[in-house]
Amino acid sequence: MSPRDLYLLESRPNIPSAKVTEQMSSDEIFQNRTLRPIAKLQDELLVAVFRNYIIKHKNAFYNLIPDERLKYIENAVQKDIKFRNSLKGIIIGQFTLKEYSEYIQNSSALNKRMMNLVKERLQANIQLLENDLAY
Repeated sequence: MSPRDLYLLESRPNIPSAKVTEQMSSDEIFQNRTLRPIAKLQDELLVAVFRNYIIKHKNAFYNLIPDERLKYIENAVQKDIKFRNSLKGIIIGQFTLKEYSEYIQNSSALNKRMMNLVKERLQANIQLLENDLAY
């Protein structure tokens, strides 16, 4: 294993709730072993990137009620292709070479899982997105 791969694996947080069992599909295993720890590691960056997204879209997010804000996050992550690709890069850039090889075998399904995790992380951090807390 390369020094880069070792460093990447060592820097990831442990997530006790992200269990792996024999009954899981390979996609679920990849999600729990790779995607969840990376999403947690990149949490602060994901929030900062979304804050920038809000600013670039004229702060419309701040005029929404809480339920609409959750939907705004979901739409941004799922439907804004440029933003979605940027988010994917933030996660994929943390893959080891072996993980990248696994990822490209089924990237479409894994991208869905990845974007759902990112959406959930942003929605869970919605309080950090308040206008008075931004930067």
